[in-house]
Amino acid sequence: MLDLAVIGAGPCGLAVGVAAKRAHLGCSLFDKGPVAASLTRYPLYMQFFSTADKLEIGVPFVTAGDKPTRREALTYYRKVAEHFELDVRQYHTVGQVARAGDGFELVARHPGSAEPEKIRSRNLVLATGYFESPNVLGVPGENLPHVSHFYVEPHPYWQQRVVIVGGGNSAVEAALELCRVGARVSIVHFLGEFDRGVKPWILPDITNRVKEGRVAVRWCSRVVEITPAEVVVRRDPDGDGERIPADFVLALTGYTADLALLRSIGVAVDEKTGIPRHTPETMETNVPGVYIAGVLASGFDANKIFIENGREHGGRICGHIKSKPPRVSPEG
Repeated sequence: MLDLAVIGAGPCGLAVGVAAKRAHLGCSLFDKGPVAASLTRYPLYMQFFSTADKLEIGVPFVTAGDKPTRREALTYYRKVAEHFELDVRQYHTVGQVARAGDGFELVARHPGSAEPEKIRSRNLVLATGYFESPNVLGVPGENLPHVSHFYVEPHPYWQQRVVIVGGGNSAVEAALELCRVGARVSIVHFLGEFDRGVKPWILPDITNRVKEGRVAVRWCSRVVEITPAEVVVRRDPDGDGERIPADFVLALTGYTADLALLRSIGVAVDEKTGIPRHTPETMETNVPGVYIAGVLASGFDANKIFIENGREHGGRICGHIKSKPPRVSPEG
């Protein structure tokens, strides 16, 4: 039986694994994708806002520039897993968790195995993040092949008509990259201005591109339908509809954590904030032995927890597990 099983092998999940290794706790990490899968969804040429020292987990993070790139971060987190010899079980989807005796039983499936694997663990940590659960528009045509909730690089959109839905950092940064490679970009945003959280050093850039006409914006508007060649937009609250020609649609409307697994084992979630009930000092939820790490603890406000403060959760969790009284065997 493991001391703890970690679901999610992103930076914060890895931080739990490193803390467990240092505390001499038996630990395995399970992820339905590769290690640090969320970072593979980031734009190809992205540079982190945080400096390398704030993204470190256990070993120094050395970069060529002042701030690490996406590629450097992926390399670093692979090396962290190798350095600490973490048991990371990639491409293992945990679809079921149940209480079993004095711990939990996880059912994990790997696409290369005919039968699911069952794992027993005294404690459970969920560090699943939110990047795999985009906020859907809920409109007809959203599942068409030219519609995506992720943006990786500008090259495929050269000289194409691209409609971007959203007004946050992801939408703004994508719009700037796309207009620079010659895409014809239109932004549709339900507010009358860009989101307050847009990075201050890129706000003047996007504002100037809008003034120049290189990026068109439909303020106070919502998408009501997507067709193979157009995006139907309606201005709030009851304005006229408009059809915008589109070869591609990028719905960059943010992400929300999937809490179904947490709820299935009895963890209470605040309906207003989306925050699972937990003790911040230990990260233990209302279900004894079940912990959360990373952005899950921020609920619907994903801007409250990043790698630089979420990496601290591993130490709190493992410290709390180590402080528990030793279990007495039936024979003892």
